[in-house]
Parts: sequence; C-alpha cells; structure tokens
Amino acid sequence: MPLQGAHAVEFLIETLRREPAGSVTLCPIGPLTNLATAFKSAPDIVEKVQEIVLMGGAYFEVGNITPAAEFNIYVDPEAAAVVFGAGAPLTVMPLDVTHKALVTRPRNEAFRRLGSPVGRAVAEMTEFFERFDREKYGSEGAPLHDPCTVAYLIRPDLFSGRYVNVEIETGSPLTRGMTVTDWWRVTDRAPNATFMGDLEAEGFFSLLTERLARL
Repeated sequence: MPLQGAHAVEFLIETLRREPAGSVTLCPIGPLTNLATAFKSAPDIVEKVQEIVLMGGAYFEVGNITPAAEFNIYVDPEAAAVVFGAGAPLTVMPLDVTHKALVTRPRNEAFRRLGSPVGRAVAEMTEFFERFDREKYGSEGAPLHDPCTVAYLIRPDLFSGRYVNVEIETGSPLTRGMTVTDWWRVTDRAPNATFMGDLEAEGFFSLLTERLARL
C-alpha cells in the first residue's frame, strides 16, 4: 500500500465505510488519537470493526513513562478512553506481554545468521535498543512491543490473557493514563477487552525469525 495522501482520520473513516460490518481489523501501535477522532467524528464506522489489536497499557508491569502509565496511553488518555469505550472487540498487548518478548543475544544472533540485509538490519537495531533497555529495566534484552500485535493475528495461540474490564484513568495527577484492569474481577464493571498477560516467547521469536527470513 502506498503512503496515503489523506489525513489518517479521513482515511480511516473512508476505508471503514466502504467495508461490510464486522470485517476490518485495526492494529494501532501508537497513541489512539486518530482512531478516537475517527470514532467520534463518524460513530457509524465502529460497527465495521472486527477487532482492534493494540499495543499499549500496563498493569502488573506498571508504567514506562510514569510510575503508573505506558507511553501510548499516557500521551492521550482521553483518546484511549474513547476507544476502550466504543464497544468494538478489543485485544490489548500491554507491557505485561511485550516485556516478555525480549531479544536476548541468542535470539539476536538468529536474526544475524539469516545472512540477509533485513536480518543484519534487525540485529543492529535490536542491539542498539538492548543497551538502552538493559540500563533502564535491567532485563536480558530489548523488548519488542509492536510486533506482538501482528504476531497475535498470525498465531493467537502464543498469547494468553483474560477478558476483563479495562478503564482509562484521565483525571488523577498521579495515575493519569493508567489502564485500570480488573484482572481479578473484583468489580461489577462489564468486560470490554481481552487483556493479554503472557506470551510463549520461543514460539514468538521462531515466528518472527521465519517471517524475516522471507524478506
């Protein structure tokens, strides 16, 4: 698909309106501003969504931009609240999952051993981020956040989670942007999202390496 000339919101509205109800899967891997704006501007497009698989949020892993909030949700929590409240089927890849998708040195070497420009480029990128993430988190490698969304669509069996209520905190100065997840179902709030909690990491990296080898 070429780069689109239209504004992202306009493109989303026009694209969704052309499709049958319940047929389009969206994979937002950044702040939800454009999607929320599209939903508010054209509420009729919500029914066209089959599923939203997003990278964002955190619960047991807490925050990476504040003590309580993950970056993608924190920078526009009002937009996240719109999307989480829209009624479309929602699957969330939070830090709880993505911090288990760690590019360890053996996994990085598997990228390099592909012997292709793509394999070498990925290995160099993840090596760069490994230094930053090892210093910040003390982890054994760099977490791969965004690829979890598409990996789930290809191999949903690699992920496990719970269908629970997730609300977005928009008011508190301490916890603004927090994805308040009723993991233990201690409230009577209706479930609205499948919030992933675990990942089969070896299967994930086997899938990723195999797909990179095709390029």
